[in-house]
Amino acid sequence: MNLNDYEIVIGLEIHAQLLTRSKLFCSCSTAYGQPPNTQTCPVCLGLPGALPVVNQEAVFMAIKFGLAVGATINRFSEFSRKHYFYPDLPKGYQITQYDRPIAQGGSIIFITPEGRKSIGLERINLEEDAGKSIHDGLPDSALRSSLDFNRCGVPLLEIVGRPEIHSPEEAVEFLQALRTLLLYLEICDGNMEEGSLRCDANISVRPKGSHRLGVKTEIKNLNSFRFLQKALEYEARRQAELLASGKTIHQETRLFNPDENKTFPMRSKEEAHDYRYFPEPDLPPLILEPEMIEAARQSLPELPHEKLERFMSQYQLPLYDAKILTSSRALADYFEKTASACRAPKSASNWIMREVLRYLKEKELSIENFSISPELLAELITLVESKKITMAVAKDVIFPEMLARPRSPQAIMEEKGLLRLSDEETIKAAIDQVLAKNPGPVNQYLQGKCQVLGFLMGQVMKETRGLADPQLVQSWLKTKLDELASQK
Repeated sequence: MNLNDYEIVIGLEIHAQLLTRSKLFCSCSTAYGQPPNTQTCPVCLGLPGALPVVNQEAVFMAIKFGLAVGATINRFSEFSRKHYFYPDLPKGYQITQYDRPIAQGGSIIFITPEGRKSIGLERINLEEDAGKSIHDGLPDSALRSSLDFNRCGVPLLEIVGRPEIHSPEEAVEFLQALRTLLLYLEICDGNMEEGSLRCDANISVRPKGSHRLGVKTEIKNLNSFRFLQKALEYEARRQAELLASGKTIHQETRLFNPDENKTFPMRSKEEAHDYRYFPEPDLPPLILEPEMIEAARQSLPELPHEKLERFMSQYQLPLYDAKILTSSRALADYFEKTASACRAPKSASNWIMREVLRYLKEKELSIENFSISPELLAELITLVESKKITMAVAKDVIFPEMLARPRSPQAIMEEKGLLRLSDEETIKAAIDQVLAKNPGPVNQYLQGKCQVLGFLMGQVMKETRGLADPQLVQSWLKTKLDELASQK
């Protein structure tokens, strides 16, 4: 079996928990991590006589997302009941939108080395979340499962992508771009580990050249980019092997086992009629006023792909840099303020991507909690660019000092006497000392092993406490070594 003989067709369905303070149809809190079953009421538990009332903020967020992806906002939409039996679904049905969603169409745009890529969307629905079944971690988990209904009724945005993705890698790019967009719009925190962003993947394969879609399987609850890619890679190979051997692919729902990097059957795939959809009798149709749609339009920020393309054109940044720096609005804003203050965009990009992000990762902090302001970082970059200090001094001495106590790098430089050393006699004296202390590497250089030049240069920088001008050190060190070579 050669997978290259087959075309992979993937469509993703994403469920994003909206950042509202209360649930979709009641006033219960949506706060994560509270004691089980403490955030419930007759409405979200579906008790007799309880009536739902739609959350206006959730509707506004759904409109905002629809506008951001270029979807058609339906001024008239409708909630429906989707019936299925799960222990964590107390009503026995889920309130969702079916044939009349709040928005339809649109696309997710992301930038690749080849240019813009656009993956279409089928529809965007508002719906309520179900509860959570807990199968392990409790004293009696070996005997029974437990139910936590706190999540029941939390507002979800269901985003259904078109089957226009043709590789696991492209599926990851699509999901990353969608997550970034949700963060920019500030309507979802994008936390896949906590379940506030969940992904289901529909995948089929067909012989190359065929225009008929193959039988699809659905892989449920993929909660990381890595798991999404691994699950799709395995499922594509599995389906291609079945077709190559003349066997049949069954339409079914499958789960991914990350320990084995395999998918396995969960249940046969339901069809729409299995859910017995009908209009929700306790909620009137959702009719949107033009003023609400326009208010959502006015609240839109610069979108991630637009900002990325602007960073590449305005600041002449490569795609890799621009992707990292636009991964969040806060990080992009920090970069722009730094670049504006130091007028050296590429240097600002390098410092943020290497030193700043490395520190934030080590300390598990976000850029919003970073102690060094863009203006102070720009001042440090300017000291390096103007050759007042060396890069080594900036990174190894001044930057750590600023992290410990944010203050002017100019003041730290003056206080510690860290001005860049360009004095010829002082540098040449340091070179002579290093050569005298390291006869072995000197002889290696004289025998043609030029790579030891880097070692000797490092020793000179160490001798001068990193203050010497590296270009002068390299030039004068090479001149001195060439003089010694000519004397042999």
